[in-house]
Amino acid sequence: MKLTAELSLYPVQEDYIPVIEDFINSVRAHSDLDVVGNAMSTQISGDSDRVVTVIRNALDVSHRQFGRQVLVAKFITGDFDLHS
Repeated sequence: MKLTAELSLYPVQEDYIPVIEDFINSVRAHSDLDVVGNAMSTQISGDSDRVVTVIRNALDVSHRQFGRQVLVAKFITGDFDLHS
């Protein structure tokens, strides 16, 4: 099944920009996923198991490196054109 996730990361610290950038860069490193970002969120689309695994791993690494964070996620099943 194809899945699209819309993510917003909220680090619980004052210097939050590097945390968000590192999280987004770790997700973008996976060429098998479509990743589109804007000022409010990042959308990731691909095989559902892959999308969930990449998000889980990125959050785990980010938490170990930067500490507590809040990740808000919305999931949309099926095909969803991120570029329209």
